Amino acid sequence: MTTGSRRSPLALTILGLLEDGPLHPYRMQQLIKQWGKDQVVNVGQRATLYKTISRLADDGLIEVHETTRDQLYPERTAYRLTGAGRAASRQWLTEILSTPRNEFPEFPAALSFLPMLSPDTIRDLLAARRDRLLQRLADRQALIGGSGVELPRVTMLETEYQRAVTEAEIRWIDTVVAGLGDGSITWDQRQLHDAARRLDEDR
Repeated sequence: MTTGSRRSPLALTILGLLEDGPLHPYRMQQLIKQWGKDQVVNVGQRATLYKTISRLADDGLIEVHETTRDQLYPERTAYRLTGAGRAASRQWLTEILSTPRNEFPEFPAALSFLPMLSPDTIRDLLAARRDRLLQRLADRQALIGGSGVELPRVTMLETEYQRAVTEAEIRWIDTVVAGLGDGSITWDQRQLHDAARRLDEDR
């Protein structure tokens, strides 16, 4: 089976949350933060959550379960997973886990234009990035240790992955900063123009 609905981390998260039963959007947002899923899914803007829910409903992957009214709270609409939504979530998981996709993050894009700045400036900026990555590692470790509950490892695999990727990036930054420091990584405009000319000639 294939689904025409556009997948996204947030869409997959919503379908995953609804596996355990109907929820209203505010509760979804609470659970995403409570379970630490906001480390891998962007829910900073509540409007984005509501737009994704609306899109999933239009695509038939979720549907309205009930709408409740209370004098103390605004009207709340709870949603439940449909059979099509359950199938779509498993299709998306299969595709995401098995097939790497170029997600075009901004950091590699910035790296492709390093010669716009000087080697000394780049070295200082990467050193600052390294410090922030170390702080991110410490914050995530504190989050894990502060739960007070021993969780099954499968519930923490996304955190393990993020930690491994961050640690690898720190090691890579160390090699680049070292190269910028000892002069093995450097550039000047003439060198870059010559390289561009050679590429044009080879085409």
